[in-house]
Amino acid sequence: MELGHQGQLFILAFDHRGSFKKKMFGIVDESPDDTKKLQEAKRLVWEGFAGAHAAGIPAGAGILVDEEMGAAVARKAAGLGVPLAMPVEKSGQDVFDFEYGSEFGRHIEAFDPTFAKVLVRWNPDDAADIKSLQGERLAGLGDWLHSNGRRYLFELLVPASKNQLESVNGDAHAYDTKVRPALMMQTITELRAAGVDPDVWKIEGIDATEDCRQIANLTRAGGRDGVKCVVLGRGADDARVDHWLRTGAPVPGYAGFAIGRSIWWGAVEQWRDGKATFDAAAATVTANYRRFIDVYLAAAG
Repeated sequence: MELGHQGQLFILAFDHRGSFKKKMFGIVDESPDDTKKLQEAKRLVWEGFAGAHAAGIPAGAGILVDEEMGAAVARKAAGLGVPLAMPVEKSGQDVFDFEYGSEFGRHIEAFDPTFAKVLVRWNPDDAADIKSLQGERLAGLGDWLHSNGRRYLFELLVPASKNQLESVNGDAHAYDTKVRPALMMQTITELRAAGVDPDVWKIEGIDATEDCRQIANLTRAGGRDGVKCVVLGRGADDARVDHWLRTGAPVPGYAGFAIGRSIWWGAVEQWRDGKATFDAAAATVTANYRRFIDVYLAAAG
C-alpha cells in the first residue's frame, strides 16, 4: 500500500488511560463504580466531538480513543464514518510494548480503526539495547499494519536526557526550543534506520517554522511524499498550542493536529467536581475543539 495519508486530520485525542485514572480521578484500585465514571467521562468528550460534527467541521475531523474505557465511543465513531485512531501501546511505559501482547492484531481487527497509534519515547542518548528493542517492536507493528492495509500513526516524544537538560542549565523551555528539534530529526533518522515507517507522525510543538519544515521534509524523504505530520498539544494552554499550530500549519507536509487535554481536561474537571452539567461540559469541549480547528485553518491559509 502507498505510504501516507490523503487530506487533513483534526484529531480529538482522549486515549489517555493511566494518567486519566490517576491524575483526573485519583483512582488506584479501580472499582465497578470507577469504571462507569471513567466510561462516562470518555463519553462526555465524545459528545463534545459529536456536537462539533453535527454543526459542521472539515473532513478529516476524527478521534483517538482507547479500547479500555472508550470501546463504546470507538463504535460510535465508526458508525459516524469519521477517522478513528486507537492506541496499541501499553499505557505509561518508558519502553514501547503492546497493550495486548501478541494479540494486538485481533484487537485492531475487532474495531477496524483508520489508524493504529503508538506513543514512543526515544532519545538519541538512550541505551543501544533499548533502542534496538523498541525499533524491533515498532518495525514489526508497521510491517503488520501495512501488510494488512492499515495506517500507522506515530506519536514521538523526545524527553530530555540528564546531560541534555544540564546543557541548558535545567531550562525545560530552552531544551524545547533550542535542543529538541535537532534531536527529533536525529530520532526520526534512527527510527527509519530501524525499519519504522509511519504514515502520520504526531510531532511535539515546535516554535520555529523552519524547524517544522525540516522535520516535515525528513519524514517525507526517500519517496515518502504522502507522509504527513500533525501537531500534538502536550496539555499546554491555549496560547501555547495556538502558537504551535500557527508555526506548523503553513508548512507543506503538515496536515492538522492531534490535541487532547488542552481541549477537554478542564471541562471534564468541571463535570467531575459538579461545577458543570454533563451537557455544559460537552459543549465546552465542542467549542474548544472547533476553535483549534479554526486557528489551524486560518494559519494554513
